Amino acid sequence: MSHNTNPTSHPSTTSNPHPLPPAPSSRQTSRSFAQPSALRTALSRSAVYSSQGPTESAERLLPPSTNGRGRFRDESASPSASRSPSRSPMRNAAFPTMSDSRRSSWSIESGDSRLQSPFASPFDDSRAPSRAGSDEDVNTQTVSEKYNILPSAGLLLFPEDVEKDDYMHNPDPNDKDGRLSCSEMWSKRGMVNLGGLLFITIGILVLFIGYPILTFVQKAIKDAHPEGYNCEADPMCLNEKFPLFKNIRTGLVDPDTPDSVKSRTGDNGKKQTLVFSDEFNDAGRTFYDGDDPFFQAMDFWYGVTVNLEWYDPDAVVTSDGVLNLKFDAFANHDLNYRSGMLQSWNKLCFKGGYLEASISLPGRGDTIGFWPGFWSMGNLGRPGYAATTDGMWPYSYHDKCDPGITPNQSDPDGLSYLPGMRLPACTCSNADHPSPGNSRSAPEIDAIEASVEYLTPPLQNAIGSASQSFQVAPFDVFWQPNADWMEIYDHSIAKANAYQGGVYQEAVSALVALNNDWYNGNAYQTYAFEYEPGGDGYITWYVGDDKTWKVTGNALGPNGNIGQRVISQEPMSIIANFGMSDSFSALNLTGLMPLLPATMRIDYIRIYQDEDGELTCDPAGYPTTQYIAEHPVPYANQNMTHWEQAGFDFPQNSFMHNCKADTKMNKREEERRMPVVKRSRQAPTRHWWE
Repeated sequence: MSHNTNPTSHPSTTSNPHPLPPAPSSRQTSRSFAQPSALRTALSRSAVYSSQGPTESAERLLPPSTNGRGRFRDESASPSASRSPSRSPMRNAAFPTMSDSRRSSWSIESGDSRLQSPFASPFDDSRAPSRAGSDEDVNTQTVSEKYNILPSAGLLLFPEDVEKDDYMHNPDPNDKDGRLSCSEMWSKRGMVNLGGLLFITIGILVLFIGYPILTFVQKAIKDAHPEGYNCEADPMCLNEKFPLFKNIRTGLVDPDTPDSVKSRTGDNGKKQTLVFSDEFNDAGRTFYDGDDPFFQAMDFWYGVTVNLEWYDPDAVVTSDGVLNLKFDAFANHDLNYRSGMLQSWNKLCFKGGYLEASISLPGRGDTIGFWPGFWSMGNLGRPGYAATTDGMWPYSYHDKCDPGITPNQSDPDGLSYLPGMRLPACTCSNADHPSPGNSRSAPEIDAIEASVEYLTPPLQNAIGSASQSFQVAPFDVFWQPNADWMEIYDHSIAKANAYQGGVYQEAVSALVALNNDWYNGNAYQTYAFEYEPGGDGYITWYVGDDKTWKVTGNALGPNGNIGQRVISQEPMSIIANFGMSDSFSALNLTGLMPLLPATMRIDYIRIYQDEDGELTCDPAGYPTTQYIAEHPVPYANQNMTHWEQAGFDFPQNSFMHNCKADTKMNKREEERRMPVVKRSRQAPTRHWWE
């Protein structure tokens, strides 16, 4: 590098293509040489500094003489204070004032070390003094003018040539600035430190002293005043038990149900207690899947009876203290009508007891075509899902195997088109059966299927009519049960149904005349049935408080090669729907159109049982939920019409196949097959609230 003897000039661009800008003129005086004439003489003697072009230095860069100045502030100027090795005599003689007029590389290095922040610029014009003892500023121009510094293995480093950040590792014991003083304690940083310590101390004291004292005092006050302390002055004080969520059902009996109707006497003389009720008093309730713990509004076409409407959850809602099932001429899903169906399938089931609903029927009693219904079906069959009722509906058979379980009942005369019983009591060992040894099925009991009856044939003086039925299989000859065990209580309003069945069902049924005022919200009437399961059981139907007719198990006793049909022993789910189909009755569309939209209104649904009743979908010996969970496809796809379409076969049985049948389950096996959900479906209490 070519050296310029003018102490204020800049290096040439050839030696430093990017020279640093000169320091401000106000500071150049401090960097002028003390003896310019002596410096020129010394430079002329050195070939390094007399060359006009860049020259590499062959000499090692040695630390400059301290000239009596201590490298640290506490060093004295004595000769013993200097620990640096001797410098070149020539260099010392040639530049007697160099350390005064120019800063050495060590000084520069020490000066650079004042840049404590990693984000500081090396060109900051800081006035902070160097730890090496120099009070002058530093810039790279000074170094470039003085040395040609190249990386070399001979570059010497000395322990005393420390950087400024080493002060934190080797502080100056005489540096008064580094000591803590009282004035610094009240600085911003000191206040933050003291505040943090104070906060932690207070927190520890409150946690381990204040909180125990507070809880002890509160307990002492509560024990002294168990009825409530100062509740008169505190409106938020609770001195008695309250339900946490009044809008959430926590029991099976609706709190709006009057106490006067929470018990009744059954047809068998036993006292029955209200075990479930829904008064539908809360407006705006919806019944999409998951909206309600007990009911679900369906979203499908009820194809098994070829209905003309699509069942839509939008058509089922509560208002004005009643449940509304609305039927209107709303085209959807390629159908011209829309209506509602409500089911409790696999949510709320009962076995034995009394089921009642207060209903205002839709439309007019003298206009035929609407098909409102309130009924129940065994939980192993899901209404509207034909694959689940295949070989199940409307069977209700004893626990033996005979021709009654075979396809068509083995009758060549076309009495039955049923495919045979899917789950008889004699299925082969290890067959797919929910409770081996028990006949399982999906029977149906109807509280009401409303239509129209003409008092003056053929089509005059029309009034409302209720069909109250028990659908059963296998069939009696010509679908005729033993009428000696059937009773109609008032022949002026009830009579045996002329329709006794067909190739898919035997209908044990009666027709009951209705008042035409019980329609369209003008008035409500109750429709109910009471039953006791088993071969020696019975079913009694009601309209209002009056019994209309009754059938016992003896009416469905053994007949020919057919064995005992039993009053349903299955857990029964609840269905309420408002449909229309010419498979049930004639359609007077001209008379129905002015009535649309029409609404079926249900004021309440109630279930009563005596001590023998079971409010569960998994009663003893007749579990259902585990079997349903193991066959999810047919119970979720309403488009399947046969069990085989879901990938399952009818289990083989010992009567039709050469196999050994399973016997009835022992108690341990029955408990194993019972799912855990049985406990949640069993009524834990007779009341809503705990």
